[in-house]
Amino acid sequence: MPKAKAKPTPAGAAAPRAVRQSPPQKRAGEPKPRQEKPSRPRDGEPKASEQKAPADAAPEAIGHAGTPPPEAAEPGPALSPEEAERARKKYLLRRFWISGRGYWGLHGDRLAWPLTIGLLTLICVNVGFQYGINRWNRAIFDAIEQRDAHTVYWLSAIFLPLVAGSISLVVAQVYIRMTMQRRWRSWLTTAVIQRWLASGRYYQLNLVKGDHANPEARLTEDLRIATESPVDFVAGVLNAFLSASTFIVVLWTIGGALSFSLGGSVITVPGFLVVTAVIYAAITSTSMFFIGRHFVELSEQKNQTEAEFRYVLTRVRENGESIALLGGEEEENAGIFRSFAAVLGRWARLTGQHMRTTLVSQGSSLFAPVVPVLLCAPKFLDGSMSLGQVMQAASAFALVQGAFGWLVDNYPRLADWNASARRIASLMMSLDGLERAEENDKLGRIQRGETEDGAMLSLRNLSVTLDDGTSVVKETEVEIQPGERVLVSGESGTGKSTLVRAIAGLWLRRATAYPAAADNWKKAEIAAALDKVGLGYLKDRLEEEAPWDQTLSGGEKQRLAFARLLLHAPDIVVLDEATSALDEKSQDKMMQTVIKELPRVTIISVAHRAELEAFHTRKITLERRQGGARLVSDVDLVSRKKKRGLFQRALWGSGANGGAGR
Repeated sequence: MPKAKAKPTPAGAAAPRAVRQSPPQKRAGEPKPRQEKPSRPRDGEPKASEQKAPADAAPEAIGHAGTPPPEAAEPGPALSPEEAERARKKYLLRRFWISGRGYWGLHGDRLAWPLTIGLLTLICVNVGFQYGINRWNRAIFDAIEQRDAHTVYWLSAIFLPLVAGSISLVVAQVYIRMTMQRRWRSWLTTAVIQRWLASGRYYQLNLVKGDHANPEARLTEDLRIATESPVDFVAGVLNAFLSASTFIVVLWTIGGALSFSLGGSVITVPGFLVVTAVIYAAITSTSMFFIGRHFVELSEQKNQTEAEFRYVLTRVRENGESIALLGGEEEENAGIFRSFAAVLGRWARLTGQHMRTTLVSQGSSLFAPVVPVLLCAPKFLDGSMSLGQVMQAASAFALVQGAFGWLVDNYPRLADWNASARRIASLMMSLDGLERAEENDKLGRIQRGETEDGAMLSLRNLSVTLDDGTSVVKETEVEIQPGERVLVSGESGTGKSTLVRAIAGLWLRRATAYPAAADNWKKAEIAAALDKVGLGYLKDRLEEEAPWDQTLSGGEKQRLAFARLLLHAPDIVVLDEATSALDEKSQDKMMQTVIKELPRVTIISVAHRAELEAFHTRKITLERRQGGARLVSDVDLVSRKKKRGLFQRALWGSGANGGAGR
């Protein structure tokens, strides 16, 4: 498919590494720009155009990374594999917060702190309402015990305002909490996606090692959980702390001391209700800790298998035509159900964990209201405690247990958040590595700058290596003049596509002009372009929304790519097997159309068909050599007046004299 090479954006580098060994002033060339290149924003910071949200989007915060990636944290060599894995997981949570806390930072959301303070204030006020209702419980039962009708009626009247106030506070909490979650997710999602798309990193992640499989699942479900749960946890912990603090005082005040005889001695337990509440909470929390200690690991495994299952289904949908033509349904069905079986297996293990934790939490919730009544019964029976005090103590005990048992009730969610935060942090760390590679001059990155002597493209001492150090293209020098149409040939595996990818910047940066919005051209202009490439029969379907990537054939997709090329009219085009799905007649038609419509365009082609030589002015050949592919010949296919002196130095170690037809 043609890749339209337009005016470049600021340079960067990434793995696979493209290595330059020439002096700094000799830069691997790029198309000579017609205007001054824009200055480079801070690492990860969006350009002004990127910060502008779509017109129909919610008014959410637009986030950005803001600061350079943190230094890589490698486990110490003295650590055992198990210790190293624990250290890695611990760092993953830290890495998540390094980016996540930016929401409240200088470049964060302007509403982050107002929403946070508002939520904390509402939680504090709501605890006050809970205390008021607790006092109301004592008063109403005391009035009932004393048969005080007037007090009962009066308390009944004020109950509705208390309830209305408490409900209003809870509803307001839900609104502020979910608004903050939504805006935080918007800010962090935007920041990570910007880093993911920058400099072609979305492509480079497929070529480098690391725990970043299925980034689409990490950017959707995992990032949602990673930003929703912390807000819930902070709100829950604060509410639990304030409730526990408030109602422990109530229990201590109401319950007083409990005295009983044991072995002829009288034993007095001060604040016996508080002591009981602490012991009760310690038992349930400890039980939950031991029962649910594998929750995090199982949640991580479950999330990973779910992501892999979604990927398998997506792959089948995207490759539906090929699967149908080859009759591969049975094999795909087997693959889908293998993946689904893994999901079910993880769910089965997670179900066991849920059952055990539910046993603890459900048992705790049933015992909590009964325990204080049984403990207070002796005092009520001997007249030292009123019915209202017993009910107030029971209510306070339940609230304290709810506060102490918050971890018991939320441990599964905490584990799920832990797993999701680590998965999104793993993606962040992989992006960190690519970004550090772009900024690290020690890697010998390809340098990009303006070409000399009017050349459209100049490669000087260009080498490309994979992330593991394997050399793919070795020390290539080529100079291409404006308007030349260069065919790159060679056996399969000699690095032809690698070379054009380096030229196009896929291993350096995102330098191509991505197809603009459909409304950038008039309908008639688009229709005319379709006519020129033999897709005129699609003109009436221009406004139709359809899965065109699955509907169009391979040849139609390549024709559509040529139509896009005609609309953009770039200065330089890189074609990598761009006519492979076309028959010879259609191929000739496409190439003739491009040359006619874009007579001044510079073309660099990779293709195996010898017939394409007729549409090019020059042919260079790569040959596999020890240490990487080398350029071994450069032949003019048509006579050209201008000499290319630079190429005389291009053929290292080949024993060739240039092979150029002058």
